[in-house]
Amino acid sequence: MSRRNNSRGRSRRPQRHKDVLHARGGHRADDFRCASCRLDVPVTAPGTAHRNHCPTCLASLHVDRRIPGDRDADCRGRMEALGLSVRPDGEWMIIHECAACGELSVNRIAGDDNPLALVRLALRPLADPKAAGRALLTL
Repeated sequence: MSRRNNSRGRSRRPQRHKDVLHARGGHRADDFRCASCRLDVPVTAPGTAHRNHCPTCLASLHVDRRIPGDRDADCRGRMEALGLSVRPDGEWMIIHECAACGELSVNRIAGDDNPLALVRLALRPLADPKAAGRALLTL
């Protein structure tokens, strides 16, 4: 028996509010979906003004052209984390390479980045000398 025939004179319950996701990409306006691990990532990040990578897998999208946060690039390719670099003041930077166009970029780490993924990325040049060579080209 269907639920429709089961009302028996009772008033209809109001429909619950649905959190319909109408923004570009089908997710909330205050986050984005990671192109690599498919997790929802908040736009705000501790320690940086512009979130540009996933804190879980450290992958990014090629959206910035010259200035961090300008979102002016036409490529929109997936950026893979190659390695880490350290500034003279001690700040860690992630070196990304675009899988579509091959462009290299350097991005600041955020305070909520996965520490295990960062250490794994820091040790990667010891295991893969080719990755170390590509990462050194950005310095």
